[in-house]
Amino acid sequence: MLVLRLLNVVAPAYFLCISLVTFVLQIFLFIPSMFRDPSTTPLFSPALLHGALFLFLSANALGNYILVIQSSPEELGKGFNLGEGAEMVADWLDGSRSPGSALPSTHYCRLCARVTQRHDHHCFFTGNCIGSRNMRNFIMFCLYTSLACLDSLVAGMAYISASLSMSFANPLAFLTLLPHSISQFFSGALLSSEMFVILMLYLWLGIGLACAGFCCHQLLLILRGQTRYQVRKGMVVRARPWRENLREVFGKRWLLGLLIPMLNVGNDCRRQKVK
Repeated sequence: MLVLRLLNVVAPAYFLCISLVTFVLQIFLFIPSMFRDPSTTPLFSPALLHGALFLFLSANALGNYILVIQSSPEELGKGFNLGEGAEMVADWLDGSRSPGSALPSTHYCRLCARVTQRHDHHCFFTGNCIGSRNMRNFIMFCLYTSLACLDSLVAGMAYISASLSMSFANPLAFLTLLPHSISQFFSGALLSSEMFVILMLYLWLGIGLACAGFCCHQLLLILRGQTRYQVRKGMVVRARPWRENLREVFGKRWLLGLLIPMLNVGNDCRRQKVK
C-alpha cells in the first residue's frame, strides 16, 4: 500500500514534467526551426498552423486533465465512520458495494478513501478514481494526449532530419536511430540537445501508443455498457443499445465536449442491474 501511495504522488508529477518538457521543446525549438525567414513568412505558414494545432491539442489535454482531477467521484461514503464496526470496515476494504447503494459497480478505493459510482479504475497519472462523473473527461484526456504526442513526434523527427541531414523515408531508419545516436553521442559527434530530442521521440511514441490503445479499449467497454471494474469482477450487465451507452457517458453535448474541455453537464447516471 505504501508503494501505491507513493506511485499515486510520483506519477502525476512525472506526467506534468513530461508535459512541460514537451511544451518547451515545441515552442522554443521545433516551431522556431520551421521559420527560415520570419520576415517573409506568410500568414498561414506551416509553422503557424503547426503551432496553433499543438496549442489546441495541449489546451484540450491539460483542460480535461484538470477536470478529471477536479471532478472527483461521488463521495457516497461521506458521513460514514469507517472506524466504527468491523463488519462495515470489512465491507469497504474488500471492495464490495457501499451501504445504502444499489449500484453493483460501486466501489471503495483505498487510495482515494472515497466511494465511486460506476467505478472503472484508479488512474495513478491523475491521482484520482475514474467513475461516472469524470469518465468522459478521462477519455478526452487520453485522446488529446495521444494526438499531442503524435504531433510532437512528427515535429521532432522533422527537426532531427534537418539537424542531422538524415531521411526517415526508410521505416528502419527510426528503429536504428537510437543505437546509432548513442554511439555518436559517446564519440562526441552528437550534441546533448540532439540526443535529448531523440530520447524524447521514443518517449512520445510510447506514451502516444499507450494512450491511444487505452482510449480504444475504454470506448469498446462503453459501447458494451461495461466498466473495467465490472469486467474484472465478472459482473453481467443488462444489454442496451450502444447509442444509449455512448449518450450516458458523453451526454447530449458530445460535439462541444469534443472541441472544448467541459464537465459532464446533463448526464444522468443510470443504474445498471446485474442479471
